[in-house]
Amino acid sequence: MRHGGTGAESDKHMLRREFLAVRNRLTADDLRATAAALADRALELPELAHARTVAAYVSVGAEPGTRALLDALHARGVRVLLPALLPDNDLDWGAYTGEDSLAPVRHGGRMTLLEPAGERLGPDAVTGADVVLLPGLAVDARGMRLGRGGGSYDRVLARLDRAGARPALVVLLYDTEVVAHVPGEAHDRPVRAVVTPSGIRRFT
Repeated sequence: MRHGGTGAESDKHMLRREFLAVRNRLTADDLRATAAALADRALELPELAHARTVAAYVSVGAEPGTRALLDALHARGVRVLLPALLPDNDLDWGAYTGEDSLAPVRHGGRMTLLEPAGERLGPDAVTGADVVLLPGLAVDARGMRLGRGGGSYDRVLARLDRAGARPALVVLLYDTEVVAHVPGEAHDRPVRAVVTPSGIRRFT
């Protein structure tokens, strides 16, 4: 729920609508091609090459596709953790062991998400990840990520801070979503890198 909001929140809201409108014009062929390219680029990241545990997510709708990447990481022997949305918008986690380990879950009137079907490992499981792959709508030249506004990943990042965990934070986006500036707020944390279908960009 929005409560009036600051200027930054209002600017973020407008930007989200713009980026989502562009995504919604993508075709099924666009989504397939970009998902394959995104997986190829992401697997070039040294952080993923050396990771034992990766917290990721299953893309939905017109998000940059993650399924090929999840399968490639699992085939490498990486422990892949996937989120399960809790009623308060926080995230629990479960292990990905292949397509059969996913189950569709509908959350109220919102879209159906594919979530891990097996044992729930608890919200703190993410603190053991070497890399956290974040969804988003844009990232700017400072590495500041524009999320979808639900707050779930703000909670994840705060949990990592409280635990003193320092995984590599990487956002997965389309090429056009790397921009000069996104509005920031005090709780926002920069990511280490962005992966798009055409390559990797790192932030200091």
